[in-house]
Amino acid sequence: MTKGNGDDPKPGSRMERIQQGVRKRTLLAKKKVQSITKDDVKSYLLRNAFVLFTIAAVILGVILGFSLRSYKMSYREVKYFSFPGELLMRMLQMLVLPLIVSSLVTGIAALDSKASGKMGVRAVVYYMSTTIIAVLIGIVIVIIIHPGKGTKENMHREGKIVQVTAADAFLDLIRNMFPPNLVEACFKQFKTNYEKRMFKVDIPSNDTSTVASIISNVSEAMETLTRMKEELVPVPGSVNGVNALGLVVFSISFGLVIGNMREQGQALKDFFDSLNEAIMRLVALIMWYAPLGILFLIAGKIVEMEDMGVIGGQLAMYTVTVIIGLLIHAVIVLPLLYFLITRKNPWVFIGGLIQALVTALGTSSSSATLPVTFKCLEEINGVDKRVTRFVLPVGATINMDGTALYEALAAIFIAQVNNFDLNFGQIITISITATAASIGAAGIPQAGLVTMVIVLTSVGLPTDDITLIIAVDWFLDRLRTTTNVLGDSIGAGIVEHLSRHELKNRDAEMGNSVIEENEMKKPYQLISQENESEKPLDSETKM
Repeated sequence: MTKGNGDDPKPGSRMERIQQGVRKRTLLAKKKVQSITKDDVKSYLLRNAFVLFTIAAVILGVILGFSLRSYKMSYREVKYFSFPGELLMRMLQMLVLPLIVSSLVTGIAALDSKASGKMGVRAVVYYMSTTIIAVLIGIVIVIIIHPGKGTKENMHREGKIVQVTAADAFLDLIRNMFPPNLVEACFKQFKTNYEKRMFKVDIPSNDTSTVASIISNVSEAMETLTRMKEELVPVPGSVNGVNALGLVVFSISFGLVIGNMREQGQALKDFFDSLNEAIMRLVALIMWYAPLGILFLIAGKIVEMEDMGVIGGQLAMYTVTVIIGLLIHAVIVLPLLYFLITRKNPWVFIGGLIQALVTALGTSSSSATLPVTFKCLEEINGVDKRVTRFVLPVGATINMDGTALYEALAAIFIAQVNNFDLNFGQIITISITATAASIGAAGIPQAGLVTMVIVLTSVGLPTDDITLIIAVDWFLDRLRTTTNVLGDSIGAGIVEHLSRHELKNRDAEMGNSVIEENEMKKPYQLISQENESEKPLDSETKM
């Protein structure tokens, strides 16, 4: 018997076990397929109606967009045609502000400072590691494929680029973390502008020549003593858009304070909890309109698209390179990371996110997709609300895997087009600045183009060459936004798995405190009930 047990792990017996396992699974699958009824199909279709409608909307949008391109619609007609899609964007953006504030405050307040601290560290480590991996993938792919062969002379240019200094951009990021006015932070972000100003520059004067010139001509003497110099100086300015970073910092701080206030902060906890629930119910209503909005968003963008003939060989290769890089990160790296940490099937988890991913593809904004991402993670994937309320708003603000990959790749592509050989130090500089710049990229359409200026400036590349890639940016922006949303969602799943012990302990503590409160209240409730029961009798006797 012992020998038999010892011989068990032989290759032959292992193969037999595998074969038996495969047979059992195929038999079970057959039984399941045979046992499917019409009611099962109906219930499946009802459960996944939103997802199916959204996927159908994307397919119909692409078909409708390409079929209408032959009509050569004017800009005004395209805007009218895209109006249903614009409405969806406005609805989702309307909910982003209260959702970020309420979800972060309730999420942080529901945890103690120690648990939220640990969760925060895990989330930041995940964000940084996935962003660095994304940048490395972008750099390796662009160096291997080398899409920028040839010259840039024949390449098509579009749009204009606003010059930004790297130092000012990073200072603006820190300034936006601490908004002086919370109301203004709801619709404005701080941004450094540049103004031309004239400055007097003194010239060292020669006594003999100055005296002689004063005698000859006073006006000439003044010109030799002073000279006007023109200089670009930074001045405070602002741009329209929600200052999400400032609101995130304030909400986290506010949530921590409310959590530590315990009974005193309960009223505020309940208020923000109710607000969060109300917003999620509004999201559920908007979801019925989402497929129609996505259909017109995609169709409108395809109709508005420039002539495909402007996309030459280099730009086509660049587009393919970006797509390959994003696919490697989204299809291989992120699912593998989820599997290695949680030991669960990542595709089941990703399957529950389809609606959020399709919405990201349609809206091209991770912030606008945030309400849908909440719904998918909490209701379909069953992720703990305390985790999603903390991880998702922060992730939508600072975790931009797709943007980081795209910026590093685009910078090296522009260097290749200019026949500019980058050394190892410059590639490291690009990777660091792309990682940092992606954190500062707002969760709005085509924000990556603004932060691209910082990456190019860091290695001395011409910023005007960003106009070479604008022709395809509208399409690649949608793909990188989808990657960003997937990264945020998988991050929530990983953080929940790593924080499961803290969450269980917190549940136990909350359970004990509820029991203690009930025990404390019980005698008071019994006395009040006795008094209430006695009151009618007294009144009857008095009557």
